[in-house]
Order: sequence, then structure tokens, then C-alpha cells
Amino acid sequence: MSGTETRFDLAVIGSGGAAFAAAIAARTKGASVVMVERGTTGGTCVNTGCVPSKALLAAAGARHVSLAQPFPGVATSAGPVDFAALIGGKTALVEEMRADKYTGLAGEYDWPILAGTARFAPGPVLEVTLNDGGTTTVEAAHYLIATGSAPWAPPIDGLEQAGYLTSTTAMELDRLPESMIVIGGNAVGLEQAQLFARLGTQVTVVEALERLAPFEEPEVSAVIEDVFRGEGVGVHTAATVTAVRRGEHGYTLIAAHGGNVFQLTAEQLLVATGRRPVTDGLGLETVGVKTGERGEIIVDEHLRTGSEQIWAAGDVTGHPQFVYVAAAHGTLVADNALDGAERTLDYHHLPRVTFTSPAVASAGLTDAQAVEQGYACDCRVLPLAYVPRALVDRDTRGLIKLVAEAGTGRLLGAHVIAEGAGDVIATAVYALANRMTVRQMADLWCPYLTMAEGLKLAAQTYTRDVAKLSCCAS
Repeated sequence: MSGTETRFDLAVIGSGGAAFAAAIAARTKGASVVMVERGTTGGTCVNTGCVPSKALLAAAGARHVSLAQPFPGVATSAGPVDFAALIGGKTALVEEMRADKYTGLAGEYDWPILAGTARFAPGPVLEVTLNDGGTTTVEAAHYLIATGSAPWAPPIDGLEQAGYLTSTTAMELDRLPESMIVIGGNAVGLEQAQLFARLGTQVTVVEALERLAPFEEPEVSAVIEDVFRGEGVGVHTAATVTAVRRGEHGYTLIAAHGGNVFQLTAEQLLVATGRRPVTDGLGLETVGVKTGERGEIIVDEHLRTGSEQIWAAGDVTGHPQFVYVAAAHGTLVADNALDGAERTLDYHHLPRVTFTSPAVASAGLTDAQAVEQGYACDCRVLPLAYVPRALVDRDTRGLIKLVAEAGTGRLLGAHVIAEGAGDVIATAVYALANRMTVRQMADLWCPYLTMAEGLKLAAQTYTRDVAKLSCCAS
């Protein structure tokens, strides 16, 4: 296509969840689409995020159960991990899912993917430098920026010079490290820390805020910290990393806690301190597209930028960084750009899951957020010791917390730490979406001996004595 100019209804920069959702929706409407991707097709989720990390977490969980299962009369054991084989299996799975869910769909829906780097020029048009040489110009009625996000590291003395692992590169190691420091105690850091710890690495987590999982409820944070310490993971919270040095035998990290300076050493260092939108080199300033303080593209409620023809979707907008948000964004952009639908999204019941074991899942408001928004709250916490499923599984590490509006009893938020918490929170999402009260939740049918029954039992605590709740009373 070198030197040619082609016009489409929609030109998409990026090839992740938002990009593919928009392209599929546009093709379904009969619109012509072109996609530009400078790297590997599929974006973060399938290549370096959700799919590979959860596959390795599942493997680490299997090994952990074989070493520490709770049932009497059952003998299990586990040997050393063949890490290269494990990573090879993960890579094969990623390649299979990429072909099935991404490149295959592009062929099925019949749109071209240009391998190259796109940059806006006045018009607006896209100038694409092709990976295999040459350039091409793409003109479209509408443009979608869906370039996602990338791992970000804070400005710590010596960190850049020392080098470090990210959640992406850690899953590409060819050997299991003996020890590892993880900077960051939020979702990604917790998942990676437990993953490597359960495979046999000695792991220490360092978090700058007061607790692990700092944006979850305090009760949830307390449980996950107890779990990590119980599994031999070192935990340092309210700790500021001031310097990193790398020597022949690994890393030395210097940190401060309440005025006390301490050092940690490990073979590997993984930095999991968040992600930033990818916007460098797009030429946004030439077409009137503005960015915010964290590099996010500023969009209105319809996901349109400051340029009438240019839209943005997914992580690059600074909205919650979940693939299901990106997919919803992509479809919304196709509707709004091509049909003038003026659709918006409601995030009040948006769920999030951290795939530790036990898992952490939340939807709606925390207790503190509800108070900040002016609600008088009635919150209840149900320990898993009162949930029959947890008792049968012999794992009562966790709890369910419901945040309700005092007086009306309307559910404002749900927070779960339990095995299968991600499945449990899906039930709470429907309750939040339909503005249900805890009384209505308590009166719904729920199958016995499921973890989701815990939501019903937690709702019943608003009117009944939790200690008396049982399968017969529920």
C-alpha cells in the first residue's frame, strides 16, 4: 500500500478489546473498517494481561493445593516446577486464543489490519509507517484511538539504570527466580506476588499506602494481608522506596517506614505500580485532541475527543482499565460515530476482581465512598465462617461486606474476599443495576452450598441474627 491513499468509514488505531469491539460493531452495520497495529495483534488482555496471568495463577494454585490441601485422609505432594515448560504452555495458550479471538475474527468480518505505526496529520488523516517498509495514508470519516495502556514505574533513584521486571516481562522469564521483591500491593502486584510465591519463589511485597489492596474495604485488606503472611510472603506497607541498586547477585532496595530506613535484597525486582495510557507519537496536538495529567485522552460522555471525527475507547481514556469496559467502549463508539446514537455508559455497578486466592471482588461504593457522597450508611460484614460453602471447602478465609443506604436499605456496594469471589460479585452487579434493597436480596432464591449464597446470608443479617442463620433458616 506504499504511497497509496484509502478512505474508510472507520479507522482504528490499536487492536485490543476496544478496537475489535468497535470494528465488529461497525462491520455488522455494513461500514468499512481499517485497523492499524504497530505490535502484536490482540492488545494487552490476550497477550500480556488477563489470559497469561490467570493461566499461570491457575497453575500456581494447583501446585499450592497439592502442597497445602485442608482435607483429612487425602495425601498430596508437589515437586519442583519446570518453569520453562509452564511458560511454554502459557505461550501456546495465548497464541491459540489470539488466533481464535482476534486475528481469526478480523478475517471473518473482513477488515484489513495494517502492521505499522500511525500518526495523525491535519485533515485529519493517518500517516502510517509500515513495519515492512514504506508508508501509506489512511483517510476515514471517523477515527478511533484504542491504543491501551502500558506499565508505569515511579521515579525512584537508580530504578531505570538497574532495570526491572513488569507484569509483562515477568511472565516471559525462562527460569523461576529464587527470590523476588514486588513494588506495588494493588491488584496486579498481588496477583504476581502470589503467583511466584506459590511456584516456589520467596516473595516480598512493598506498598506505599497503608495497606495491601488499598482501594478495597479495610476488612478485605486485613484478610489478604493475613493470607499472604500465612503463605510466607513478606509484606511491608506504608513503605516508601527511595532507591534501587543492582549488583552481581541481584537487587538491593532501600525503603523507609515511619522514619526507619531498611533494606531488602532479592534476585529479581518486579514493579507493579500501575499503568499509563499510550499516546506518545500519535500527533494528537496536530488534530486538536487533548490529554490529561496522566496522559489520558480527554473525551466527553459519548467518548468523542475535542475533534469531531476522532473518538477514543478503553484504557487510553483513563476510564477503569478492564477489558469489559474497553469492549463496551468500542461498541458505544461504533454506535455513536456511525449512527449518531449518543449513547452513554453507567458505571455505578461496574465490578472488579483481583484473582488472588482467595479472590477479591467488588462492585458499587465502598463504605467511605458512600459517606463522601452524602449517604447515611448501614454496613454489615459476614465472615465466611457463617457461609456453608466455605465450611464444606474447609476454607473460611474471607468475608462479605454489604454497603446499604440507611432507612431505604438500598444496596450501594458489595465487597467479597473468598474463593470464587468473581462469580459471587456478578450476582451483586444485578442487584445494584436494579437498585434492589437488602430485604429484596434476602428474600430471593439462592441455591444452597454455593458461595453466592453468602450474599443472601449477608443481606439477612440486616434483620436476623447471623449466628442463627443456616441452610434451614435461609
